[in-house]
Amino acid sequence: MIRAGVVAVQGDVSEHAAAIRRAAAAHDEDVEIVEIRQSGHVAECDVLLVPGGESTAISRLLRREGIDEEIRDHVAAGKPVLATCAGLIVASRDAKDDRVETLDLVDVTVDRNAFGRQVDSFEAPLTVEGMDDPFPAVFIRAPLIDEVGDGVEVLARWDDEPVAVRQGPVVGTSFHPELTTDSRLHDLAFFDHVEADAAD
Repeated sequence: MIRAGVVAVQGDVSEHAAAIRRAAAAHDEDVEIVEIRQSGHVAECDVLLVPGGESTAISRLLRREGIDEEIRDHVAAGKPVLATCAGLIVASRDAKDDRVETLDLVDVTVDRNAFGRQVDSFEAPLTVEGMDDPFPAVFIRAPLIDEVGDGVEVLARWDDEPVAVRQGPVVGTSFHPELTTDSRLHDLAFFDHVEADAAD
């Protein structure tokens, strides 16, 4: 049984939970979804997801509830995290916005809403490292990754700009992988990592 925590202070919680279940089923794994709104639950989770929403509100709520330090401890223990859209902003080293207290989990800087407003949302087929076929990425008020540190692997680009990155057990995306029936991104972030640990 894999226990998957979804930080549920904002964002597409049910959509991410469904994607995790699909990815788990593809590996014949049972999964329990834990919706995290207060401290005391992250340590029980094998994998963790930080969804989109409004990054200033998410960072404030994580800090207020004491979830921020629990997430840092989760990553320090080598457990995987998938951070999407605003989740990536919160997970970054620098959001270039003093209102966002970042977790400094991924050595990138981001430009919030760089891909435009809600009306500028779009879907694009992405070539992603480790995937044979393009991934149908949905961009909604997406952040731009404008600086990537030495320890960060770029998994995908759009218009030559990084839109999916990995550093250690953390995968971050500018787009919303949960807004499609394709669960390969959740598979890449979570189950490949879990199976690699089991093999060790």
